[in-house]
Amino acid sequence: MPDTINGKFNVGGVLLDQPFKIRRLGHFGINATKMEEALHFYHALLGFRIVDVRGPRDVKPEHEAFGDLNGYFFRYGHDHHAFVLYNHRYRGATDRMGRYRDHIPVNQITWQVGSLREVVDATDWFKARGCNVVRYGRDMPGSNWHTYLMDADWFQNELYYGIEQIGWDGRSKPWDMHNREFHESPDLPQISEYQEVKDAEAAGVDLLSGFRDTEPLPEKYDVDGTLLARPFKIVKHGPVRLFCEDMDAALAFYRDTLGFIETETTQYQGHTCHFLRNNTEHHALALYPVGVRDAIGARGDSLLFGFGVQVANYRQLRDAVAFLKGHGVKFRTLPLELFPGMDHTAFALDPDGNVIQLYYAMEQIGWDGKPRPPEARRVMADPDPDNWPETLEPMSDTYMGEPFLGPWG
Repeated sequence: MPDTINGKFNVGGVLLDQPFKIRRLGHFGINATKMEEALHFYHALLGFRIVDVRGPRDVKPEHEAFGDLNGYFFRYGHDHHAFVLYNHRYRGATDRMGRYRDHIPVNQITWQVGSLREVVDATDWFKARGCNVVRYGRDMPGSNWHTYLMDADWFQNELYYGIEQIGWDGRSKPWDMHNREFHESPDLPQISEYQEVKDAEAAGVDLLSGFRDTEPLPEKYDVDGTLLARPFKIVKHGPVRLFCEDMDAALAFYRDTLGFIETETTQYQGHTCHFLRNNTEHHALALYPVGVRDAIGARGDSLLFGFGVQVANYRQLRDAVAFLKGHGVKFRTLPLELFPGMDHTAFALDPDGNVIQLYYAMEQIGWDGKPRPPEARRVMADPDPDNWPETLEPMSDTYMGEPFLGPWG
């Protein structure tokens, strides 16, 4: 177990209630039923780049009717993956650990912590608290050290450190470098990534043999000075929005165990909704009572409310909506009181009917930890993006928060 001082954990020299600190959403994954259509939606239309493909190991004749059985790892920046797509029916048919639930079309919700020690200490602490820890170690592809545990509604959460970075050539780590996969909590310290590369070179591994994506669409749009295949660029992902069957248990998990900070609660038709953060954004996670699902007419067979993608600016948000509509993507309107801390936002539906929230900005929380008062927020006059104004006045935190690093293309 990690050492404590007066009941607190020493996390990099700062005393905290948990032996780790979540910094941000690292990656998120959906299990799709309409797999081929989902691959087109997330790759060609939204512009996530494929960085690695993991093929099935044991395909039985009855699995062939499920369609594409590959697992796809996507990025929008330089982290190896920010989004993961798997086949929902195939995952259920091959589940050997009892983690699959038909009403959970999510394969992972992954949160980044600050060090390998935090991952190892978190694993020990979760076990001591009786959490439902299902595995730990280090996965390939991606190379991130991790621990996995289930929440009360059976969403699989991952804490990780050290994901592989994709450089200027767009290639992932060669498969011949996947020899340091771990299926147990590692002893500390471990060798550095630098040493791993040095060892691979000495072993004769071709460092340029990794996967490189092929852009499926022509780069014809002038996007603020760069030619891209879509008139927008994803610069961030999240927040994650979940329906909860037991809100008290969900809060105990995310707030009391994982250490999320509750920014705000709102009421919708008698239901209390909770918005939690782990950095300066208003929320990285939103928890809604399952009654909200029925009130807004969401998918009745799923506890996933939605998943967000942020584009670089407001102009790109308007252009993204027009582009996706032009490619046949359906949109719906949702009550804006379910999304505090955000103003102009649009809700696309992926091929399985999952809500993908497009937005350009989120309210930032400052040193005092308080959100902007409701009366000081921008009110979106019309929820229909076709009626949005061409330009907006800036808010005090416009273009604030975590910046996107690296070129867009």
